[in-house]
Amino acid sequence: MIMMLSSMRKHGTRLAIFAAVTTGLTAVVNALTQKTIAHQSALQQQALLDQVVPPEHYDNHMQADCFLVSDPALGNAAPHRLYLARKHGQPVAAAIETTAPDGYSGAIQLLVGADFSGTVLGTRVVEHHETPGLGDKIELRISDWITFFSGQKITGPDDARWAVKKDGGMFDQFTGATITPRAVVNAVRRTALYLETLPPKLDTLPSCGASE
Repeated sequence: MIMMLSSMRKHGTRLAIFAAVTTGLTAVVNALTQKTIAHQSALQQQALLDQVVPPEHYDNHMQADCFLVSDPALGNAAPHRLYLARKHGQPVAAAIETTAPDGYSGAIQLLVGADFSGTVLGTRVVEHHETPGLGDKIELRISDWITFFSGQKITGPDDARWAVKKDGGMFDQFTGATITPRAVVNAVRRTALYLETLPPKLDTLPSCGASE
């Protein structure tokens, strides 16, 4: 009996030591990789920003020039991140998160870059649940449809060109899937119009860090 208890204690001690060593190693690996993961995430975000606001348009660090905005034009009442582009210290454009709430299979999350005079510089879809083979053509990896927004200017809320061709506009719809491109076009249009109103409000916007 005594030998059995002694053996159990030995095994228990070994298990405890093994657990402690394993936990310690996990903590060390996590500490070593955390900075790398954060760095890679930042690089991916910067690459996405550069797709919607080309680097020649700005000379600041857009990721650090981040603000929170809320407006119905952005698709819902949630705070959306806005990354300000400056040239020689002056605000010239922005990349802003926006939502198309009326996609075929739910909300479509977008990143839209535009200046403050109604010209869209770039648009990318960052999340969606649209039908594969139909609505997913809004993704750049599937088709180049989303690139048609680059350089397009909106002249006001009544600009009839900002619609899919089925509705009399200039944007292609997809065969068998009109709802998805219509939702994206409308979201980009609303967002570009919203950005035109933004310059007088820039000094009052809360920074992204204020929510953290």
